[in-house]
Amino acid sequence: MTSMTVWNDEPTKQAPPESSTPPADTPLPRFLQESIEQALTDTRIAIIEGARQVGKSTLAAMIAAPRHGLIANLDRDLTRRAALTDPTTFVQQNPNGLLVIDEVQRTPDLIFALKAAVDEDPRPGRFLITGSADLLSLKGLDSLAGRAETFALEGFSQGELRHHKEQFIDRLLAGELHLTHSSTLRRSDYLDLACAGGFPQARTRTQQRRNDWNHAYLRQLTRRDAPDLAGLTRLADLPRLIARVAATAGTQFVATGVAKDLQWPRTTLAPYLELLKTLFVIRELPGWSSSLVSRTTTHPKLYVGDSGLAASLLGVTPSSLAPDHTHANRAGPILETFALAEIAKQRSWSEAKPALFHFRDQAQREVDIVLEQQDGTIAAIEVKAAATITPHDMRGLARLRDQAKDRFAAGILLYTGPTSEPLGPRLAAVPLDALWSPPRRGTIGR
Repeated sequence: MTSMTVWNDEPTKQAPPESSTPPADTPLPRFLQESIEQALTDTRIAIIEGARQVGKSTLAAMIAAPRHGLIANLDRDLTRRAALTDPTTFVQQNPNGLLVIDEVQRTPDLIFALKAAVDEDPRPGRFLITGSADLLSLKGLDSLAGRAETFALEGFSQGELRHHKEQFIDRLLAGELHLTHSSTLRRSDYLDLACAGGFPQARTRTQQRRNDWNHAYLRQLTRRDAPDLAGLTRLADLPRLIARVAATAGTQFVATGVAKDLQWPRTTLAPYLELLKTLFVIRELPGWSSSLVSRTTTHPKLYVGDSGLAASLLGVTPSSLAPDHTHANRAGPILETFALAEIAKQRSWSEAKPALFHFRDQAQREVDIVLEQQDGTIAAIEVKAAATITPHDMRGLARLRDQAKDRFAAGILLYTGPTSEPLGPRLAAVPLDALWSPPRRGTIGR
C-alpha cells in the first residue's frame, strides 16, 4: 500500500518585482523547515498545519526526500479508503523510515492509530503529518499530547521571497525602533505586494487570473473541506461571510451587524466563524488590556488570512486602491491585513512567540497589532496607507505606551513614506518594508 506521488503546489511562473523566486522546478526554501527537522530528531510526530495551498505538501516532500520517506496523500481516494479500512496497518507501512500523512483531517480516526503506533514504538521522527484545518478541532488529537509538536505554515513571507529570514518581531520586542531604515518603495508598490498575497499558486498570476484562482479556491473549500468538518447548512454562503470579514478588517467585529447584513439569524453566525478559523481562512485578534478580565469583554477584530484573497473578495486592485480612485478607502484595511499576515508568518520562526492582540480604549484610541510576551513585555504596531503622518496617527501608540509603562518595549507606525522618524519616547514612524528588511550593519536603530 503506497502513495508516493508528491503534488508540488509552489509557484510555477515568474514572480513579480522585489522577489527572486528560483526556477519552477526548484521549490522555494521555507524558513519553518529547519525547526520541523529539529523536531523530528527528538519528537515522535511533527505536524504541519495551515490553509489549503500554502505549500504544506511541498515542504513535507522536501523534508521527506533525504529521509527516504513514504508519502501517503489522503486527498487521493484509494489512499483514503485504505486508511479508513485498516488504520493500524496504514500507519505501519514504513516502519523503518519517515511516513508522511498528507491532509490527515480527511481521515480523523488515524489519530488514534498514530497514538497507538508511537506508544508501541517511541522512536523520534517516525511521522510527519499535515492538515488543512486546525487539528486541535479533530477528535482525539489531545491524546497526542507529549507525542507531537505542531508547526503553523502560512503562505510565502516577503523575506522568504527574498531569501532573508526576517527578525522584525525579535528586534521590536527588544526595543528597536528601526530609525536607520529608509525605503525606495511607495504606496503603489506595497499595494502590489498586498494584492498578490502569499499563496504560492496565486501570487505569480496576473490580477484577473489571481482573482479567478482565489474564487476557485473558496469554491473548493465550500464544497470539500467545509463539509468534511462541519454539518452546517449555509456553506454555499461562506464566500459572502468571508467577504464581509474582509470589508470589516481593521474594525471591531460586531456579529449582530454582520448577521443582519447577511440576513442570517444572529445565533447561526458563530459556528460558521469558528469553521473559517479552523480552516485558517480568517484570523482573530482579541482585544488587549492590562486586565485579563477586560480582554474577554472587548470585541475582537477579524481578518482574512491572506491579503490577496481579501483583495479578490472585495474586488479591488492596486490601481483601484490609489488615492484618487474608487476604492481608496480600502487601501488601509488591505495593508493592515497584509502586515498582520507578515507578522503571523514571522512568529513561526522568531525566537519570541508573542500572543497577538489589538488595542482600543474608551476614547477610541486604537492600535492595530499588540504583541505580548509571556513575561508581560509588549510592543505595538500601527499600519497606515498614507505616505505622511500626523500627531493624531500616534494617539493609540502613545496611549498604550503610557498605560503599559515599563512593560512597553517599542511602538512603530508602519507607513508608505520613505524615511524613519522618531515620534516620542519609544515611538517611531517607519517605512512598511521594515517588516522584512535586514538591519543595516553596525546599527541598532533605537
